[in-house]
Amino acid sequence: MTSDMTDAVRTNNDRPQQHGSRGLMARFRNWRERRTHDHAPPKGHTGARPPADVREAGPPETAPALPEAVSAEAVLWRMRTTVRDEPGSLAALCTALADRRVDILSLQTHPLAEGTVDEFLLRAPAEVEANDVTRAVTQAGGAGTWIERADAHDLVDAPTRILGLATRTALDSAELPLALRQLLGRCSIRSLPAGAVGVDGSDVEVPAEGALAHAEGAPENTLMRLRAPEGGVITLERPYLPFTPTEFARARALVELDAQLGPRLPRGQDVLTLPQGNAITVRRADTQDIDAAKAMHERCSPRTLGLRYHGPVGDADRYLNHLLSPRFGRTLAVETASGRLVGLGHLLWDGDETEVALLVEDAWQRRGIGSELLGRLVTMAVEAGCDSVYAVTQSSNTGMVAAMRGLGLPLDYQIEEGTLVITARLDVTPVSSRLPYDQEQPVGD
Repeated sequence: MTSDMTDAVRTNNDRPQQHGSRGLMARFRNWRERRTHDHAPPKGHTGARPPADVREAGPPETAPALPEAVSAEAVLWRMRTTVRDEPGSLAALCTALADRRVDILSLQTHPLAEGTVDEFLLRAPAEVEANDVTRAVTQAGGAGTWIERADAHDLVDAPTRILGLATRTALDSAELPLALRQLLGRCSIRSLPAGAVGVDGSDVEVPAEGALAHAEGAPENTLMRLRAPEGGVITLERPYLPFTPTEFARARALVELDAQLGPRLPRGQDVLTLPQGNAITVRRADTQDIDAAKAMHERCSPRTLGLRYHGPVGDADRYLNHLLSPRFGRTLAVETASGRLVGLGHLLWDGDETEVALLVEDAWQRRGIGSELLGRLVTMAVEAGCDSVYAVTQSSNTGMVAAMRGLGLPLDYQIEEGTLVITARLDVTPVSSRLPYDQEQPVGD
């Protein structure tokens, strides 16, 4: 049971390029460009919150109970505007909002060299539209005004929200990209190692280790660069809204916290019983498991590795450092009672999309391990706020197709020249979390 993988190096159009599968990726790149909006994985995803009945990963952000703020007669808006740094500028803006019966629930200021960016949480009568608000703000002296609908979660004050994100990051290093997205809103996040080289042989613009100190600096309008804790650069881009120095300071503080704490994973694990009576352990994995993963590769047949990596079997080990890094997603490992690694499942942050990938050792296939891993990965994706996940495989891989169908979710199939991409929509039928187990649980076929 196998699926494709996402490599760390990207092309100029931000699509993943895989060192062992250039031909495969070329064949379905045109398909990606033709994907319809309704079936495509989320674009510009913010880590949107899952439905109320789905548990979110990490400590919950509990919003104050303010029924009147979300009633049918009122609408919540988030708004940013730049005002002159002069006495009375903010007062004029507040008066203009009050004239339209718009209530200011919270206000944050982002000082600039010239002027100030003010971020508001507003409650307006339902009949007041966004254009009415922005027109009033512009007439009162606001510039570069941006507005979008908000919800009750935005009622949490900024310090509480930031502390919650810091706690999530402290508990799990894989949470850093998600925490940055929730901190900064809809943005694209790229993480590249120092000295990365493109698949076509060209150098990617990533500073060498000695020059990493110059990778950071004040945000460049809609682009922000941060020094990654393990070396390299984290790049954040938000085309629709420039970053402020305040946001840069908050993001850098979150990354510095991650660097100080070092690599870490939740220590929990689940012991399950297969129908054949074998006991297996499912746990989180990281780069400390590379040697065990390489040993599993040696026990896998060329066909299994070929279905998984779509390239020369000898290249399979090269992908492990990226696949097992919590910077690029989350990995689940399956171990036997003797401690042998027999299965890996990956949930990979592919820019604004999310990929799932599986590898199960030949001798342990068709025992329900792949389905168990896939169900858990999809649950993680739901908890992370993803709207969909996709798997890239071959049309002959009936095991992966069966596992995706077993999720019981709406699926979108796209096939071109033997390449099969299956997208599962998570916003229609959320997968409820099965973690943690209180006791041993049987794994079905």
